[in-house]
Amino acid sequence: MKTTLREHIAEIVSFSDEEFVYISSHFHYKKMKKNQFIIQAGQQKVNKYFVIKGILKSYYIDKDDREHIIQFAQPDWWITDYNAFFNNKVATINVQCITDCELLYISHDDLEKLSGEFHKMEHFFRVKSNAGYVASQERILTMLNLTAIERFNNFISLYPNLIQSIPKYLIASYIGVSREMLSRLSKNVTNHTK
Repeated sequence: MKTTLREHIAEIVSFSDEEFVYISSHFHYKKMKKNQFIIQAGQQKVNKYFVIKGILKSYYIDKDDREHIIQFAQPDWWITDYNAFFNNKVATINVQCITDCELLYISHDDLEKLSGEFHKMEHFFRVKSNAGYVASQERILTMLNLTAIERFNNFISLYPNLIQSIPKYLIASYIGVSREMLSRLSKNVTNHTK
């Protein structure tokens, strides 16, 4: 079942119907096709996206043209280039649809406006930002401390719905292994679960 924006916000704070109508007027709907970009490196202004339907990835291209996955986003998750969004900088990462997607987005100005007008919205966005920061820190520590098989198992526990939904090369990029290594890891996990 798809979570609506109101249900998502209500997990943290609540509003009257009238307040929510006003809050929701600051969000805009966007339908995107598989492989389309919502943010591209070099873009001047970016928005923050709430995923209603579909799967997206944010990634960085290094100087050797290698793709490094930073985040996957699925329904009920938020995604953007956070440095570009919060600091009004040029985007350095790409955010692309892995599948057809339905999204709601908000501009930085509208997010700041809502946060100023409603203390509860400021609280909501702070809780979401803190959760994102914690997830990012955990990801860094996972990459630094865990073996390849442990990173793969960690991915499966974090993203159980994605393991069958996205191409394997994206999973390999996310956990920092080659496609061949991912294939071996998958066989090891399959053999241990039989």
